[in-house]
Amino acid sequence: MHPPYADIIRYSNEAGDLSHIHDVASFVLEMHLVAAESFRVLKSGRCCAILIGDTRRHRHYVPIAFRVMKAFLECGFILKEDIIKHQWQCRSTPVWTRRSDEGGFLMLMHEHLFVFRKPEGNDSFWKYRESMDWEP
Repeated sequence: MHPPYADIIRYSNEAGDLSHIHDVASFVLEMHLVAAESFRVLKSGRCCAILIGDTRRHRHYVPIAFRVMKAFLECGFILKEDIIKHQWQCRSTPVWTRRSDEGGFLMLMHEHLFVFRKPEGNDSFWKYRESMDWEP
């Protein structure tokens, strides 16, 4: 059973609702703004978390979650955890099971719960360098 407000949040028509952005690059840019503001208001040493999934376009996997994770890292956060949430009892599962069988692709059945920590002034960045932003 899900909370009574879940459908309101998920299917919001509110201006500024990022779930309506179809272009991945634009979505990630907006999430970068969210990350920057989160970093600004969060106290040092505290954590924030974001639950985000990926998608498919033209029967190919689009890793939105990792692009959003990179946006948070670019703003100065340290990745503390990546918790994989398995999705189950989705209302659309039967439809997508059929489509995935017919289309030759696997269903996406997970989301990432990224937990980020804002560094403290005395943090040893060398110690956390592998959990921070990296160059491709």
